[in-house]
Amino acid sequence: MRVAVTGTPGTGKTSAVEQLDTEMEVVHLNDLIKSEDLWNERDDERDSLVADLDAVAERLADREDLLVESHLAHHLDADKVVVLRCHPEELERRLTERGESEAKAKENAESEALDVILSEAVNAHGVENVYEIETTDCTPGEVADEISAAVAGEREPSAGEVNYVEYL
Repeated sequence: MRVAVTGTPGTGKTSAVEQLDTEMEVVHLNDLIKSEDLWNERDDERDSLVADLDAVAERLADREDLLVESHLAHHLDADKVVVLRCHPEELERRLTERGESEAKAKENAESEALDVILSEAVNAHGVENVYEIETTDCTPGEVADEISAAVAGEREPSAGEVNYVEYL
């Protein structure tokens, strides 16, 4: 099985995945992209690398029982996609606390309110393969438990249950 854990930066992906008790190989995609030079340009305005998703997909193609964590993970082949969600105000606070610029934090908060990653995940993988998890008031361990339940088939797919339109 291949699982993507995705969401807007700041939703708690890395923290939750680090709490998982899993036999699956876990790949923190952003680290892989940097360590293996799987990018093709630098976005100076956003202070980020632009991933070469074809090269990433090729690098991970032969792996099974794989869990990939990143805000880009939903762009890869996956049997299940877990989308972590966080209220935009909390997301903005988390991002500025970890040193992101106010402009970048605001851009990500607006993306979260507009369901950007959720929409991309549903379009790429179908609503029947997407599991939305609200993380705003959860500990990383609680989120890890929800991810585990989705992977084990102990919870139904869900998409579109979280709504932050009031933020806009």
